[in-house]
Amino acid sequence: MKQIALDIGLDTGPTLESFFPGPNDSVQQHLRLWVGENTRAATRSPVPTYVWGMRGSGKTHLLKAVREALREQGAVVGWLDASDLEPEPFNEAWAAVLLDDVHLYSAVQQHAAFNRFVNAQTHQRWVLAAGDVSPASLKVREDLRTRLGWGHVFGLKVLSEPERRAVLRQAADARGVFLTDEVMDFMLTRFSRDLGSLMELLNLIDAYALQTKRAITIPLIRSMMDNS
Repeated sequence: MKQIALDIGLDTGPTLESFFPGPNDSVQQHLRLWVGENTRAATRSPVPTYVWGMRGSGKTHLLKAVREALREQGAVVGWLDASDLEPEPFNEAWAAVLLDDVHLYSAVQQHAAFNRFVNAQTHQRWVLAAGDVSPASLKVREDLRTRLGWGHVFGLKVLSEPERRAVLRQAADARGVFLTDEVMDFMLTRFSRDLGSLMELLNLIDAYALQTKRAITIPLIRSMMDNS
């Protein structure tokens, strides 16, 4: 059965707390320690961190969660992803440099990322980057590739289906809604299985159920799709 990929954003915004680690507990704890409210900026380690894993492993969730955590503390953060065609230069006001989907960077973006990395090292700023492969396998310029790999490196594992079910069940319980096994099966077989899309799908289903004052069932989900 063909899966349906949802091109939707994360309305509530990713957080480190909403990241279900499963086998990736070490990277969650590492990032929590770095952005902790009790950690003073002057004592934060400038050693870079690189996380990698296939689509759906949670890389972008983690980077956006770190960005929001720092913003809530009043920090300014430099962000770069493959959609930014004209990257701005390094800003000394940045508390950290975040580089998402580095495996997709163009030559211009790679140059900007390298420039940010060098300046971040000079000014003792942290770099947090993410890609779909390990640093050794990245198809980017060599000086950028080696820098991405010299600090902390974490390989993310995609959650198993039982773990994804557990996340959905936990999120549904937190909303006070009940998902039957049949609804869970439908969500996992008919839609994109990456966790970010599944969690946003749950948000949409819950909102539609409240709007229509109906229980969450497969016919309700089909109705939501027909009326979207």
